[in-house]
Amino acid sequence: MQQRPLGHTGRNVSVIGLGTWQLGADWGAVTEEDAIAVLAASVEHGVTLFDTADVYGDGRSESIIGRFLAERPGHDVTVATKMGRRMPQEPENYSPDNFRAWTERSRRNLGVDTLDLVQLHCPPSAVIEADGTFDALDALVADGAIAAYGVSVETVAQARAAIARPAVTNVQIIFNPFRLKPLDEVLPAAAAAGVAVFARVPLASGLLSGRYTSATTFSADDHRSYNRHGEAFDRGETFSGVDYDTGVAAATELAAALPEGVSLPAASLAWIAAQQGVTSVIPGARNVGQAQSNAAAAHLLEGGFDLAAFDAAVRRVYDERLRADIHPQW
Repeated sequence: MQQRPLGHTGRNVSVIGLGTWQLGADWGAVTEEDAIAVLAASVEHGVTLFDTADVYGDGRSESIIGRFLAERPGHDVTVATKMGRRMPQEPENYSPDNFRAWTERSRRNLGVDTLDLVQLHCPPSAVIEADGTFDALDALVADGAIAAYGVSVETVAQARAAIARPAVTNVQIIFNPFRLKPLDEVLPAAAAAGVAVFARVPLASGLLSGRYTSATTFSADDHRSYNRHGEAFDRGETFSGVDYDTGVAAATELAAALPEGVSLPAASLAWIAAQQGVTSVIPGARNVGQAQSNAAAAHLLEGGFDLAAFDAAVRRVYDERLRADIHPQW
């Protein structure tokens, strides 16, 4: 598995990481046994980045990761967690006292003295624009509570504001064949600043798995049922903000452009990872098979797959089917 620099931290992380939202909540039930199996399969296939958050299952995701890694001393895994969603999304709640309380809780969940990387969890723009935010984060680094910090964002404008902060290690943004705006407005700025980029929702909540049809249904506790129009949180987090049926049709068209033996999810992950400025792609996995398939996508970067041809198909489908359906902020 190819490893890439994590900003200026001196750490390297795998080009394919693992997002662990699904190990906490909002994707249907995942047993702890299955969650541990997913983590193990990922590590066995070279994954060295786990991305989590303190609100995923109210700490369940962090706690499972903590127990898993505690049993593997000497592991080479970087854990990137997130904070800021435990209270209403009002700028005043992003205070030094709350930062300290949230990081203390994550340290307990993960069983560590120092958190590898803490990302603000899609905060309001005013939080990213406030100098006090980063003064408080710098204080946590100085105290040894966290080793580094970054920002998970919803919009290109937020990403650019975060990249401009000198001590920001990474930005995390939705980026996939259905969401192309970061290509021109985020990746070059991040690369120039030495800021890592984590590409989240890389398979558009499963639309780019190529397995869904207009008749596919999801359980009631799955955000793909209850957040299609932004009822619970930002609509862009579900199917990348694309209308479901439109996304199914676009995925079918992309799959048809691939050579035999190359799956749509593998091609999508490899295409994202191949973009200059991307550090790691962080797909989720609910079972061992998905974890193995995600990690195996890294092999497409080594040759034997015409990324240029797939890139042309991505841009054509985006222009013809998706551009008009994407909210301008994304």
